[in-house]
Amino acid sequence: MPRQMHLGLFILGTGSHAAGWRYPGAVDSFQDFAAIREIGRTAERGLFDMIFMGDNLYADPDAHPSYTLRLEPLTMLAALATSTRHIGLGATVSTTYSDPFTVARAFASLDHISGGRAAWNAVTTANPTTAANFGTTHPNHARRYEMASEFLDVVTGLWDGWADDALVADRASGVYLDPSKLRSIDHEGTFFKVKGPLNIGRSPQGRPVILQAGGSEAGQALAARTADVVFSVVQDIDEAKEGYRSLKDRLPALGRSADEVTVLPGVMPIVGRTTKEAFDKLAVLQSFVNDGNALSILSDRFGQDMSAFDLDGPVPDLALPDSYHSFARVMLAKARRENMTLRDLYNLTAAARGHWVLCGSAESIADTLQQWFEERAADGFNVMPPYFHEGFTDFVDLVIPILQERGLFRRAYEGPMLRDQLGLKRPERRAA
Repeated sequence: MPRQMHLGLFILGTGSHAAGWRYPGAVDSFQDFAAIREIGRTAERGLFDMIFMGDNLYADPDAHPSYTLRLEPLTMLAALATSTRHIGLGATVSTTYSDPFTVARAFASLDHISGGRAAWNAVTTANPTTAANFGTTHPNHARRYEMASEFLDVVTGLWDGWADDALVADRASGVYLDPSKLRSIDHEGTFFKVKGPLNIGRSPQGRPVILQAGGSEAGQALAARTADVVFSVVQDIDEAKEGYRSLKDRLPALGRSADEVTVLPGVMPIVGRTTKEAFDKLAVLQSFVNDGNALSILSDRFGQDMSAFDLDGPVPDLALPDSYHSFARVMLAKARRENMTLRDLYNLTAAARGHWVLCGSAESIADTLQQWFEERAADGFNVMPPYFHEGFTDFVDLVIPILQERGLFRRAYEGPMLRDQLGLKRPERRAA
């Protein structure tokens, strides 16, 4: 078959725009499960590959509303699994502030509950504020990725602890399971000591899909070795092509082919029936931006207090922080490339927290997505609606039909599991 575009939905209940909840008629809470259920059904109607829920582990009143107040991702997605049938369900869980056994068990459970639609976004947790909630200190960037690498090995080992036919359940003989088909991993590493096996059988997908979003050198190396889907932060097509090629070029040395990893840049589409309508929507959204909140988000992204700088002056020469490497690198590169002021940068950050904003008619948005896809800047996109529901239904009802007419996007789901939508084989159980 011709190469097909993949689409993920990045779900923030109040929208990805920092002030999206203020748009007339918009959802204003990420604790309203009825609204979340409607979003899930719309995403499935639009034939999206997956819903993806990012996460954080602390409450900051100055942060994006959906990061300050939200449901816990795995609980939410387990509930959402009962009102959807095909769409993948991806959640962020930290490798720095979790333990491998619990994570492996939870995602295997979600895979069973959903019939093979679970995906784990393995993140190292950038923000040091998190550490205080766990009574510890925040490891530096290099240490976090060392921990993550071992964490992923332990989790995947636990997922492979059961053979597919270990559960016998033979009523005649009374044999419930075959102990020879279970194995412990007996892992003793630098950071973790885990015996195993899990007390849950092999999941429908064999292993849940692994998602990652690291853009640093360490992040790309880990993604190339372990990820099935990689989310990227982009602002420019040439930069996106370079990042895409860099990741794909790493795969052969690891015994992986280019089509085993799907690259999905984040994009916030503001869709109108005309270009003017789209920019009118953006103007309304931007009119709601609170300078203090925008600067707070910018300070968080750059790891320092940005209020000390002149908003109408040039973007200062900043070192990359130990936290959000990808965001800082991409945003600073764009600022230098386009001679932006700090005010320009914070307006952009307020719009989509540092992600790419694509504003225009449905036709023009489809044109741009097609260009990026065909020129190998992306395998698809992680769509970040500015607000719900209209900001998402506009994309589903106006843009997706154009992509389908052009033969770029599916007209029906490929199968019941997330691996089916992504074109990924069910992994074999690895040898002990």
